[in-house]
Amino acid sequence: MDQTLKPHKCSYLKLFQLLVLACLLYFCSGTTQVTKTVKDVAVLSCGYNISSDELTRVRIYWQKHDEMVLAVTPGKVEVWPKYENRTFTDISNNLSLVILALRLSDKGKYTCVIQKNTTGSYKRAHLNSVMLSVRADFSVPSINDLGNPSTNTKRIICSTSGGFPKPHLSWLENGKELNASNTSISQDPETELYTISSELDFNVENNHSFMCVVKYGDLTVSQSFKWQEKKIKPCECTKCGKVFLECSFLQNQERCQTGYRTHLCEECGQDDRFPAKTAVSCSRDIFTCEDDIIKIVAFKG
Repeated sequence: MDQTLKPHKCSYLKLFQLLVLACLLYFCSGTTQVTKTVKDVAVLSCGYNISSDELTRVRIYWQKHDEMVLAVTPGKVEVWPKYENRTFTDISNNLSLVILALRLSDKGKYTCVIQKNTTGSYKRAHLNSVMLSVRADFSVPSINDLGNPSTNTKRIICSTSGGFPKPHLSWLENGKELNASNTSISQDPETELYTISSELDFNVENNHSFMCVVKYGDLTVSQSFKWQEKKIKPCECTKCGKVFLECSFLQNQERCQTGYRTHLCEECGQDDRFPAKTAVSCSRDIFTCEDDIIKIVAFKG
């Protein structure tokens, strides 16, 4: 005998009724969601169209929570101080509320109320709500050179601004967090937006690949910085391209100015890549341009 239990038809009916009720609550709530970023333009639709003739018999109110934003009555438009010079109603676009230069403080629930004069008195004809979310994203961090606090040490700074909420900055190399210095966080009291910066010192005698990471809320912005150890390039013959192999005088050749003539390549007879009077002669000897060895020969003439 089959003992399998089968769901009762009433269970399906109840489930269907619950789904219908949930849909009704969702669609009848009249609340829509709009997400914008700081300094953008927000257009919040009232979801109601009227003709130009009806404007004389209609009142339009926009409010945020319990605070008035804007009111349009026959022959008069009133905007509350916090929204002056950046808020208006677009009559031709579903009586939308338009907010320019968005601020973080603009986020919240806005409600549109339409009243019509039908029998000598105004009665509510329409109600709609819009939830406005305002994001403030940090710009991609910039990394700049602050110079050399000591001979073999370089200092760089990573900074970014214009974001919210409060950020955290870290320096990483090969996935490991480094010790930073002079980390600074400030917040603009008017816009509520943050600015953050941090400095990092490193040894210039090694190769480095750093990552500056700024986290705020669930979001992250980052910037990379690579440093290659700068090695002095050996002198090359300007004609044949062969390298004058390094000797104890190479740095002097690049940095000192003397009255001696430049070194000559014995293979092709040309001067090296440095112009006259910019290299030190190796004890009145010249380099030999060869692949594997340096041959110092007596300077002639």
